[in-house]
Amino acid sequence: MLIATILEKKGHQVATLRPDHTVSAAVALMAERRVGAVVVEDKDAVVGIFSERDLVKLLARNGPAALDQPLRKAMTAPVITCRAEDRLDQVMALMSQRHVRHMPVMEGKSLRGMISIRDLVRHRLEEKELETATLLDISRMHG
Repeated sequence: MLIATILEKKGHQVATLRPDHTVSAAVALMAERRVGAVVVEDKDAVVGIFSERDLVKLLARNGPAALDQPLRKAMTAPVITCRAEDRLDQVMALMSQRHVRHMPVMEGKSLRGMISIRDLVRHRLEEKELETATLLDISRMHG
């Protein structure tokens, strides 16, 4: 399965902010959209990502004052991305190797969507359930 297939089902919406937005603005947007990460864009270019993990690390280092910092100081950069034409298994492996839970999907320099490890696991399970059902149907036909 391709990442494009997952985006077709999930949608292409991505929570984005600029590097001068504060960490508290990112936290508010993440809570409002019920997402675990926001993409940081500057002049329509992806320059970073800010996730729940980044927030935890930042709070551990700086305490509540961290919420007033600009995202440019708190985001993870450079960003690890994938393409819509990449295969699910390849992207899962990359996410596992690089220890990331959220990955922007790019088409050239344009942001096309965002996937999470949860999205990939969900679709992988759906594939396995379909395979199992198909095998059971074949077994019943020949049994």
